[in-house]
Parts: sequence; structure tokens; C-alpha cells
Amino acid sequence: METSWEELAAGVLRTRLPGWDETVGAIAGPRGVLLIDAGPSPAAAGRIRAGLRALLGLPVRWVVLTHPHFDHALGAGGYPGARVFGTLGDPLELAADAVRHGMPEREAAEGVAALRGVRARPVTGKASLYLGGGRTVSLAPFGPAHTPHDVAVKVDRTVFTGDLVEESGEPQAGPDADLAAWPGALDRLLAWGGPDARYVPGHGAVVDAAFVAAQRTALAARAGAQ
Repeated sequence: METSWEELAAGVLRTRLPGWDETVGAIAGPRGVLLIDAGPSPAAAGRIRAGLRALLGLPVRWVVLTHPHFDHALGAGGYPGARVFGTLGDPLELAADAVRHGMPEREAAEGVAALRGVRARPVTGKASLYLGGGRTVSLAPFGPAHTPHDVAVKVDRTVFTGDLVEESGEPQAGPDADLAAWPGALDRLLAWGGPDARYVPGHGAVVDAAFVAAQRTALAARAGAQ
């Protein structure tokens, strides 16, 4: 299945993968492509790599994981030679969660096998990666919120939020979420990105700062109702 890409700005793209509707972002520079989230499997990663190579003529050099859930991270072993940033989590737990959500066991096992040589570098503070040609990408941690290890990525006026923000449905707060801390994380995200930024959720359409602020208010109400 071919992966189609939407250009948000010059050299800044995203796609919404079939199945779990997770977003994968791509930022291009002369040195290569920085990918935001890896997809759910090595097979998905192969399609992403091939699509970006055909579209941009560049390899994937960096992968930033916004959080350690299978639909965003289990494909991280499918980018040979790429440097991986973020928190990967336990590959066996990722695979088990993938199977619970309908992934065939064989595909989940392939994801685990491909991760054996991957060493993810945690994002513990604000950092930047230089892609060449004057393009610098900023990373920052915002967890605990959706997970203990949420990371967002900013380039110019575009912010990739991972599942800190969701547009296609109510934000999902699983057992690893910290609902009480989540509104504060969104306050920090808005201060970092600014009022004029475009925010790219982990699931759904691109939104503005007003949408993020409204979701922050709704999450605070959910936390207060617990």
C-alpha cells in the first residue's frame, strides 16, 4: 500500500497511516530526513522509507519517537543506520499491545526482532538536531502526560505533538498516562510552540493553538472529575 504525504511547509511533511491513523512526520534537510515516529512495524517502515526516497531523494538519518506506544514506536528497527531519539520502552510489551489491538503475531514479532540492535537516546531536556542547509530541528520532553516520556518536535512554526494532542477523537489516557499532569504539559507545549504555530497531533488533522488550549481545558476537567 503506497504512503501518501501532505506537505505542511517547505520540506516539512506528514502522513496518516492506515489502521490506527497514527501520524508520521518528516523534515528534510541536505543531510537527510528526520522522521517523527516510526510507524507500527518494519513493513510500515519500509513503505515510509521508500516513499520518502522517491519523493525527496533522501534517506532517513534520524528518528524521533514521541512516546513508547506500539503504533508509533514498534517500527523503529526498520530504519537501518538511523539515529533514534526518545524512549522505546520494552519491545515485548510493545508487541503484546500491538497484538491486543489486532496486529498479527508474526508482524509484531518481526518488530521485536528488528529492534534488537536499536539504541534509543532519551530526550531529557531541550535539544536540537542540525539537518544541514541552515535547518535546525528542536526536541523537548513534556512527560509525564499521555505517557511518562512524551516528546515534541518543532521546526519553524510547525510542532509535532505526538499523542499529547489528538484531533480525531478524545485524548486516550491509558494506564501509563498521568491525567493530572497532562494539562500542565500542554501549557508548556503552547509556550514552547507559540500562538501562531501549527500543531500536528499524533492522530487527526493539523490544529491551531486555540484547539490545543481547548483540549487542555477539557483534560483539566477530566482530571478534576477523577
